[in-house]
Amino acid sequence: MQANVSFDRAEETPEAKARWFQSLSIEERMDLLCEYTDLIFAVNPHIADAKNAEQTGDHIRILTCPRR
Repeated sequence: MQANVSFDRAEETPEAKARWFQSLSIEERMDLLCEYTDLIFAVNPHIADAKNAEQTGDHIRILTCPRR
């Protein structure tokens, strides 16, 4: 990921954010997913205990986050 700062409002659109995300490699996307997950658990450690989960379709893909 390139760390750069922009003050252009055009880069705040969902389309611009999607283009940025699509520019990342699979490894960078997974790292970002892991960082978001760690942030969510830091804010609400009991979020995984929620009982309102719904059944998924027939196919399930399990992804794991590499720990550093």
